[in-house]
Amino acid sequence: MSDKSPRYISNLTRDTYALILAGGRGSRLHELTTWRAKPALYFGGKFRIIDFPLSNCINSGIRRIGVVTQYKSHSLIRHLVRGWGHFKKELGESVEILPASQRFSENWYEGTADAVFQNIDIIRDELPKFVMILSGDHIYRMDYANLLARHVETGAKMTVCCMKVPLEEAAGAFGVMSVDEDYRIKGFTEKPANPDPVPNEPDLCLASMGNYVFDTEFLFEQLARDAETSGSERDFGKDIIPSIIKDHDVFAYPFQSSENEHVYWRDVGTLDSFWEANMEMVAPVPALNLYDRKWPIWTYQEQLPPAKFVWEDHDRRGEAINSVVSGGCIISGSTLRRSLCFSNVRVHSYGLIEEAVILPDVEIKRHCKLRKVIIDRGCVIPEGTVIGYDHDEDRRRGFRVSDKGVVLVTREMLGQPVGGTALS
Repeated sequence: MSDKSPRYISNLTRDTYALILAGGRGSRLHELTTWRAKPALYFGGKFRIIDFPLSNCINSGIRRIGVVTQYKSHSLIRHLVRGWGHFKKELGESVEILPASQRFSENWYEGTADAVFQNIDIIRDELPKFVMILSGDHIYRMDYANLLARHVETGAKMTVCCMKVPLEEAAGAFGVMSVDEDYRIKGFTEKPANPDPVPNEPDLCLASMGNYVFDTEFLFEQLARDAETSGSERDFGKDIIPSIIKDHDVFAYPFQSSENEHVYWRDVGTLDSFWEANMEMVAPVPALNLYDRKWPIWTYQEQLPPAKFVWEDHDRRGEAINSVVSGGCIISGSTLRRSLCFSNVRVHSYGLIEEAVILPDVEIKRHCKLRKVIIDRGCVIPEGTVIGYDHDEDRRRGFRVSDKGVVLVTREMLGQPVGGTALS
């Protein structure tokens, strides 16, 4: 068993280079990702999705990080420069942006493995012992140092981070690992109809989180081999993992929480899951603890005045109940219930806003009634607007209604010019 002293752990994290794959389009989010990549999407009142894996790295002691970008990356890159550009390379720390640039191919990034392969020279220059590859579009808090320690303990060439998921939830939804009692991976199946259960836990299976640790030279060897393999989709889940598990030591690492906190991991890949995960933040005791000073989520935040609530007439009271309201917001004579307002939202009088996710710089005029909506950045909701009460009417007006009745509203749907902050 390996030493678990702080010095041992810090040596592991110091010898690790993290590569965050943040080029995803997020097509199932529809118009929310028309102008931004999924990792740049807002979450939780003041954050972006990319802030979560980045904060996990920093809090875990991993300070050499590359962020791979591709699809509509302007707002993502601007956020990274503003919020994550203060690291000093001369001190052995950096957050570097790695856009698709056809370094080793005439093609753009063709898959997760190809995105790493096309930056192999940049990784090699860092001289890490380990390379950690992370998905850039999931919401969770995780100490990667424990993952690294397990990787070294087992003598693995590759370690796959997994979630224990009920069999019925995983069927057709996740890549699933088949493992022995030591968690050595024996098989990998992409979205199986009948997932194999975890040994001694017949109701659960191991679903891949899209996070991997490699011994560096082993990773380079496998990427070079895959690049020369005809018919490969250049993907870790579909190609790399199935090709190495027979002849190499590849282990699964079940994502575990601290003693006082439940495991939390969300893929906010649809409008419904995005709305639901944000709604979880307004609960009295949220499933994801954003108030833990020992594990802060870092981000870029504009300097803004405090949120303000005004008027106290019997029919005109500014109030927010079971809601999250960020800096720069003014709630003037309207009621918010179980809603989440990002920065610089203005809600005018005589309105009722319920179960709403309102992105930055939105203005809601007087006498509006909104229920179970997502309002995209920069929208101006006209006076007297009613949304979320009649879905046939919502669709007729050009709004998108999800399978579970969440209504998405964007500036384009409102016939308002798109530009400036709306594209962020």
